[in-house]
Amino acid sequence: MRNLLKTLVKYWKGFSDELLRLHILTTDFLFFVVCKASLLYGQMHQTDLFVSRFWNNFPCSVALDLAAKDKSVITVLTGSGDYYCSGNDLNNFTNLPEGGPEKMSKDAGELLKRFVSAFIEFPKPLIAVVNGPAVGISVTVLGLFDAVYATGRATFHTPFSHLGQSPEGCSSYTFPRIMGPAKASEVLLFNKKLTAAQAYELGLVTEVFPDNSFQSEIWTKLKAYAKLPPNSLALSKQLIRAVEKEKLHAVNVAEVERLQERWLSDECMQAIVSFFQAKSKL
Repeated sequence: MRNLLKTLVKYWKGFSDELLRLHILTTDFLFFVVCKASLLYGQMHQTDLFVSRFWNNFPCSVALDLAAKDKSVITVLTGSGDYYCSGNDLNNFTNLPEGGPEKMSKDAGELLKRFVSAFIEFPKPLIAVVNGPAVGISVTVLGLFDAVYATGRATFHTPFSHLGQSPEGCSSYTFPRIMGPAKASEVLLFNKKLTAAQAYELGLVTEVFPDNSFQSEIWTKLKAYAKLPPNSLALSKQLIRAVEKEKLHAVNVAEVERLQERWLSDECMQAIVSFFQAKSKL
């Protein structure tokens, strides 16, 4: 358990390379669930209670706070292995705390609100390196990033209505603004899974790279970005974000309130039960 804690703290803090002036965070510990490709995937799911306590004591937004305050010029979020992130862990709905569903809904809502706020307030350029399939909140918050680079085999999926839930990560505002209302509805309402090429065409992704050269090409590009004047980058990013920051915070609050209602609804609970039943038959 002690070794696991050390490993968790290592990934939670992220990796800052002062020589390259990059701060690298992995989706494994920044998002709510471990990526399927993570080496710790099995261990994490065997220690759900411990992981829950870990997140309560060390909020995931703290990782972004640390990245915001160090000497790095840009912050990069990427996945480990073949996946970017598999989204929220639906097992949270089966492991209810004392206080029942109401307590779960309230606590999860507050955690989600702080998490998304950290992206809204992040003062430096924030870049996503999508190295594989992405699901749920790992997709919705991409509208809050300054650049999104993807491998050609990446996919983007937000199956909210399939699970009886509703959008989060400010996507109810950012996706229609980026893609247009009709295309955003396909993604957020009707569960359309986007390929990397489709996400690029819709404006969610900045650039797509061939999978066999993705890692070499993207890190060459990011190292060049990290050599740019840091204050110029940060102040320019803050100027762009200031125009809609108040709106984004209001959207975040509204989305969380709607999700808290959804989590307590019979429709949502039945959809999640159906999900686990279908999964058990695989």
